[in-house]
Amino acid sequence: MAARHNTTVCTFDPTGPRITACDIHEWIHQVLRIPEHTVSMIQIDGTKRQVYIKLIDNAYVQAALRETNGQAEYKHHNGVLSMVNITMAGMGTKRVRIAKLPLEVKEHAIRTASPPLEQYWLY
Repeated sequence: MAARHNTTVCTFDPTGPRITACDIHEWIHQVLRIPEHTVSMIQIDGTKRQVYIKLIDNAYVQAALRETNGQAEYKHHNGVLSMVNITMAGMGTKRVRIAKLPLEVKEHAIRTASPPLEQYWLY
């Protein structure tokens, strides 16, 4: 089973204006004060208005959560402030769509394939 390790998820206000990737990088540096050398990956989910920040060690994750108390502000270019919730990232349940899969292939065969897909719902 897959899992996210050393990753925080920042959930931005869905009613606020869209934020560019460059603005997110600046916000991480200026507001969260996460040192650049501790970040191993940043993933942006624009639809859900979430930013996943994978850090090199869990100690940095805990420090970021402790220093922000799970919330931070984002100031948009128009001056509007919005709250950003910061939590540990989990995998949750994911939906996977497999294109052009023959009807003869049963769900059990897909679930037992490598890598295991137990945490996914197939439709």
